[in-house]
Amino acid sequence: MYKNPSIPVLLILLGLGLVISACSVQSARNPIKDTKIVDKPITWDTTRKRLSLEYMQIRHGMTNVRAPLITPSMVVVHWTAIPTLAASYNTFRPSVLEGREELQGASKLNVGVQFLVDRDGTIYRLLPETAFARHTIGLNHCAIGIENVGDGDQYKLTDAQLRANVTLIRYLHYKYPIRYVIGHMDYGRFQTHPLWKETDPNYLTMKTDPGEDFMKKLYNGLSQAGVFGISRFPDAKIN
Repeated sequence: MYKNPSIPVLLILLGLGLVISACSVQSARNPIKDTKIVDKPITWDTTRKRLSLEYMQIRHGMTNVRAPLITPSMVVVHWTAIPTLAASYNTFRPSVLEGREELQGASKLNVGVQFLVDRDGTIYRLLPETAFARHTIGLNHCAIGIENVGDGDQYKLTDAQLRANVTLIRYLHYKYPIRYVIGHMDYGRFQTHPLWKETDPNYLTMKTDPGEDFMKKLYNGLSQAGVFGISRFPDAKIN
């Protein structure tokens, strides 16, 4: 029987081509490389670090911590209730809380988040991703916060912000063991969960952000983007 010596070579080349193609597709879908983030740091000085550490020790009861850092297992999505990027950024920038008497009694640490998403979908990183930030009662110690410029009334969150949140959460899910993605309005459901750490059971505030419609669209977008293994509620079934 005649044997064509070029056939094995062709098979090898085809195999190499498939491997290279698969690697190229995987690389193209790498959320780390695909996610555009603009660094726009707020103040992360000795004052903010000291107040953050105090908050972790006093409010969260984490008396053994030595650095204001977190191990992220959750993402909390917010809206700023402020119409512009500049005003939102300036709210988070100082280390010490200004005004907001309802929060002053708990700590002088200013509110803050790791990420801020503008109305055009631009993603800004305000703090190191694993830096402690005060944004969600009881869960700051394990949660990365995403603030979206806008509200649920005159400045409703945009489609561009929705897409940016999907992209950013996909990126965070790829980098960290994210188990929960919740809206700020959902945080109270975790009061009996092992992740909850708040020394004062009466220290709670009512939240409505970022709205039920946004969260439903967000989860739909995350599913389409291939982000699985997360849930919004502590008793929810994992996808």
